[in-house]
Amino acid sequence: MVDFYALARPLLFTIEPETAHGLTLKAMKAGLMPSCGSISDPALTQKLWGLKFPNPIGIAAGFDKNAEVIGACFKMGFGFVEPGTVTPKPQHGNLKPRIFRDPANDAVINRMGFPNGGMNAFKANLEKFLAKGQRTAGAIGINIGMNKSQKEPAKDYAMLIKMLAPMVDYLTINISSPNTPGLRDLQSREPLLELLSVVKDERRKACGDHPPPLLVKLAPDLTEAQQEELAQAALYGGVDGLILTNTTLERPESLPEKFASEKGGLSGQPLSAKSTEVVRNFYKLTGGKIPLIGVGGVSTGAQAYVKIKAGASLVQLYSALVFKGPGVVNAINTELLKLLKADGYANIAEAIGADHGA
Repeated sequence: MVDFYALARPLLFTIEPETAHGLTLKAMKAGLMPSCGSISDPALTQKLWGLKFPNPIGIAAGFDKNAEVIGACFKMGFGFVEPGTVTPKPQHGNLKPRIFRDPANDAVINRMGFPNGGMNAFKANLEKFLAKGQRTAGAIGINIGMNKSQKEPAKDYAMLIKMLAPMVDYLTINISSPNTPGLRDLQSREPLLELLSVVKDERRKACGDHPPPLLVKLAPDLTEAQQEELAQAALYGGVDGLILTNTTLERPESLPEKFASEKGGLSGQPLSAKSTEVVRNFYKLTGGKIPLIGVGGVSTGAQAYVKIKAGASLVQLYSALVFKGPGVVNAINTELLKLLKADGYANIAEAIGADHGA
């Protein structure tokens, strides 16, 4: 499958990125994407938040904004799927073009701005998938955000939780996209704690005694002081997990000048080391008490393993699909199994945070 994609990639890359993505979603909805199967091995299976994850590799938010291809994503071999980011009202996002590829560095810049069909369309698609009775062993999360016009973010997050929380396995509050004005302002102690208070109350009302875990997605561009502040706020506020990280506003010197000059968040290989360092820091700052999901520049089993040993319980990817195709998921899991065996681990949970010692 990977070899086939490698042959097709030059042709695919002649198509504008957002158009190519749209065509990919249409093909997946039509059942035209071949199933990659799933790597099934007890060494990759773990339980978090009472949920079973058949493998630690998930697809990050942004790929399936409207929950249209959940089943097709599981068929690629993912252990969990996170559609979104969804907002209460439909919105077009920022002006096009707004996605840019740099194949030489396996890098992407986007300034999408949460384009999506809104929570009603999202819910309808989610209901359609669930009604088919084709739930796999994998977990389904949702990534929720605020509309660009919203001046009181908590209202949007609460509205989304009220409507969607009872339907999914976990919730992710996105407060770290660089493409929605004011969103990253929520990445400080008091605004985050105020937001958490509102959304946790709404979650309790919507789901009763068995609410889905609540995760928060943070940016890679936080200073050490900000990371410490947010780690303590997450512990105090009862956050169930952290997703580290979103895209970065930094531009490494290795990037071509024309590509680097585009505004938006950078993802892919240039983000790999930076996001791993944030994972490592938060694991230390929280004492390993909050499960972490590492995301950013993961396209090999070795890169996933580095994030796991740094403290990530799970790993997500998106840009790797652009540059390596759907076969990358099983390739990562296959390599992970070899790395675990080489280090003498019977299960992936034993490797989490290994770099930090006992």
